[in-house]
Amino acid sequence: MSNIRITKQFSFETGHALYGYDGKCKNVHGHSYRLSVTVIGQPITDQSNVKFGMVIDFGDLKKIVKEDIVDIFDHATVFNKNTPHIELAKELEARDHNVLLVDYQPTSEMMVIDFASKIKKRLPKNIKLHSLKLQETATSFAEWFAIDND
Repeated sequence: MSNIRITKQFSFETGHALYGYDGKCKNVHGHSYRLSVTVIGQPITDQSNVKFGMVIDFGDLKKIVKEDIVDIFDHATVFNKNTPHIELAKELEARDHNVLLVDYQPTSEMMVIDFASKIKKRLPKNIKLHSLKLQETATSFAEWFAIDND
């Protein structure tokens, strides 16, 4: 049986600031992120299985990514918890803003590494994460490939 890659796309709005950066992104700002999640596996061959012919149900993949990434990052402001932005984060939280503190600089590159780790933990054993593409703007994105990281 052939290995097949399937991709599901997601979108979410997230704000962030890059502490110590020497450009405009040191200021709090936001992006309309697009995340493409590609997994690889073999289609189910058991004709009695309701998922017959599928690598993974798109709905099952959606549930994983929604719960571990989209629902957490959407309309949140992300700060590195190890920077002075922690004071700004506390102020925003006190004003009932959705703040997410992470232990990395919240660049697209570091976010995609975090997302890969989260998704890989939730996939069924017979399905492997192949790649992620996190698009920050129409012309800028970070990609993660299993082949580069395993």
